Amino acid sequence: MSSTPELITFDIFGTVLDWRTGLEASCNAAGRPLRAGEFDRIVDVQGKLEQGDFLDYAEITRRSLVQVIGLPDAVAAGIGAGVGRWPLYADSPAALRALMRIAPCAAMTNSDRVHGEQMQQQLGFRLDDWLCAEEARVYKPNPDFWHIMASRRSIELGPRWWHVSAYADYDLAVASGFGLTTVFVERPHARSGAASRSVRDLAGLVTLLS
Repeated sequence: MSSTPELITFDIFGTVLDWRTGLEASCNAAGRPLRAGEFDRIVDVQGKLEQGDFLDYAEITRRSLVQVIGLPDAVAAGIGAGVGRWPLYADSPAALRALMRIAPCAAMTNSDRVHGEQMQQQLGFRLDDWLCAEEARVYKPNPDFWHIMASRRSIELGPRWWHVSAYADYDLAVASGFGLTTVFVERPHARSGAASRSVRDLAGLVTLLS
């Protein structure tokens, strides 16, 4: 059993919620299935947009879908408005319930308030805290995101704070730099890199902490 964390924070899209499957289904429904490599191109375009003047995530999604795959504005906007309804990974609800019995669990997500409401409706319960980019006014990997969470939870940046993500490039690398305990989740479209721990899914994190 690992030492009990004071706080566990989670990336959401791609870690708790199945980002790729959801986007693929939305594009299929729009009559423009994603081709090989386009999911990653969309993710990369979104990352660049997130580092410019602040836009909400629904708008970033709209712009990325228009730019990369040529969806009409209105169709792309409709997808962006509902990304929190994309499917959860099957292990997520039960694992998060179990983890909330171990330590406070909070989201740190590059998305909008409405997407958090959509996703927590799917879960059937609310996490202990939910910090989204719309509220923070910055996107990860901006270090300010971490300082805002530290302030609102009254927690020091350090190893008793665990951060969980399937994305080592823009997420776990920053957390590691702050001295957090980082947990890489081996999701199907994860971006691997250095981490303190590695698990196959969130159920594996429950086992690690039990």
